[in-house]
Amino acid sequence: MLTVPFMREFSWVPGYETAELLLPMRQTPGSAGYDLFAYDRCVVRKGSVQLVPTGVRVLLEEGEFLAIFARSSLAIKHHLMLANGVGVIDADYYGNADNLGHIMIPLFNLGQNDVIIKRGERIAQGVFMPFVTVQGETFVNRLRTGGFGSTDT
Repeated sequence: MLTVPFMREFSWVPGYETAELLLPMRQTPGSAGYDLFAYDRCVVRKGSVQLVPTGVRVLLEEGEFLAIFARSSLAIKHHLMLANGVGVIDADYYGNADNLGHIMIPLFNLGQNDVIIKRGERIAQGVFMPFVTVQGETFVNRLRTGGFGSTDT
């Protein structure tokens, strides 16, 4: 029997499927990051944080996570940054019951004006990263049930 190796992939969150937008993609063969696009038009008010939906989720291989970085043009042109600095999408985020792994981008507006994010605008980049764990680690064994702050105790 031939087995097919597991492959990481981006897919639409159920209910967000659309032919109008692209799934995350690299812009060049040398690009490390997969561009994530805004699913809806939204406004990031000056001095505030706005969660921008992408409509996508990612299936990850064991031992890796997806690091989320703001696109440099957001900072330069619009004074926007990721509210959490760098986002971490864990492998068990994909199927959680709360949001089905929907990747949301928390943008903070440092500027003096409100910023309009257009539907389909490239807002962040996802880079696949490996991680290691320590020998003999202990942790609370529970299932992920949410998104932002869901593993806080």
